[in-house]
Amino acid sequence: MSLAVVQSRAKLGIEAPKISVEVHLSNGLPAFNIVGLPETSVKESKDRVRSAIINSYFEFPARRITVNLAPADIPKEGSRFDLAIAIGILAASKQIPMDHLDDFEFISELALSGDMRSIEALLPSAQGCSANGKQLIVALGNADEAALVESLTVLPAKHLLEVSAHLHQRAFIQPWVKSASDSYQEDAQLMDIIGQMHAKRAMEVAAAGGHHLLFCGPPGTGKTMLASRLGGILPPLSNSEAMQVASIHSVAGKGLREDLGSRPFRAPHHTASAAALVGGGSSPKPGEISLAHHGILFLDELPEFSRSVLEVLREPLGSGQILISRVAAQTRYPASFQLVAAMNPCPCGYLGSKRCVCSLDQINRYQHKISGPLLDRIDLQVQVSAIENQQLLDQERKIDGDSNQTIQARVCKARNIQLDRQGKINTHLTSQELNQICPLNKELKALLDQAIDRFGLSTRGFYRVLKVARTLADLAGMEHPKLPQYQEALSYRSTIDKRVEINS
Repeated sequence: MSLAVVQSRAKLGIEAPKISVEVHLSNGLPAFNIVGLPETSVKESKDRVRSAIINSYFEFPARRITVNLAPADIPKEGSRFDLAIAIGILAASKQIPMDHLDDFEFISELALSGDMRSIEALLPSAQGCSANGKQLIVALGNADEAALVESLTVLPAKHLLEVSAHLHQRAFIQPWVKSASDSYQEDAQLMDIIGQMHAKRAMEVAAAGGHHLLFCGPPGTGKTMLASRLGGILPPLSNSEAMQVASIHSVAGKGLREDLGSRPFRAPHHTASAAALVGGGSSPKPGEISLAHHGILFLDELPEFSRSVLEVLREPLGSGQILISRVAAQTRYPASFQLVAAMNPCPCGYLGSKRCVCSLDQINRYQHKISGPLLDRIDLQVQVSAIENQQLLDQERKIDGDSNQTIQARVCKARNIQLDRQGKINTHLTSQELNQICPLNKELKALLDQAIDRFGLSTRGFYRVLKVARTLADLAGMEHPKLPQYQEALSYRSTIDKRVEINS
């Protein structure tokens, strides 16, 4: 029979749908056609496959060749189908046996010489192959990435002839065993930062509940240093989270992450466009917010970002995902990130001191670059003050605060309490869930009633105060948050927005 079916996988966001490469040889004038919604790069595989087969000392069939990539409604792109098409042609022309083709999935680009080349975004395909119970044949350059899926048998090859010999059962390709990684780097310690105990406390609260965080203060007070150390006190990624992060990294064309267990930390420059943040392109790739999935998105000099760029953060901050729509298709990427931002209180940065040279109009324009709806979504808004002279000059100062490991242990304990109680961390709680686990007595209702009027809290802002209070109670090991927890939670909503004071 002049029909062969070979299994491969397409790239569709962070998904990898299975593709059946059906190859049929028929009588008629020699021709080579690929159908099934192939893009230009897939159509070009005809020339690569023909040369690879000939240069590997096989016979290229002088017949009418039809290659169908099924299902036909999924767009196919890239050179990942080269190997599967070549194997299908060789099997249909009876130059290699078909007996065991169904045991494998084939993903690799082919050089004109028949050498196998690595492709990008392989990890989602490896996960899909493992779930399907198949073995994966890839180029040697992709072996480490595919081997991240522990339950998958990865068979790396350098040349089309090696794959042929394996299918003939003459010379077997040995399964790849990934070498142990020793790329661990110790995080910079939070206690190395002089003073700023209030900001360090806010960081611990943010880490424990997954809350978004904004630092505001004069230049040189340590805002960026504080933000860069948040990853060192967050819990390490679980196996499933690490695979999700690695998959996004792979789909973005960035290869393997060096430290799979660490949470991603993305810090785009303030000149970044909206597409750079959310992702895009004719073939949509993930942007910074997706690359920060399960990690931290740090926006330094927040008001310097274009307002239109900042506004695109509002939806993913709430939904934890981003949908990129194009004419051909829609691509959904996860974007459950923790936003950490830093800003100066005014253009010169010295608002409230004699050094400030900004006019009232300049200050208002600067602060209004951050919209109210975006600011309302940030749970913790912390004032970072200048370091006192005595602290700065003390060269024999004592260590300020606990080590990263000590803080991380408290954070992990608080998160475990949350997961046991509600199955998720506090930042993802709904209003109905908060009403149940944060009961308000008469005293608390009076406090919050005054706070709503004084701070102008919206409904969203009110429930974010409850979330922070719930996290503070979890850190203290309390069953329910009490008055001190609500007072501290409210203190994080009242230090950034100076517009009320300026305009009054």
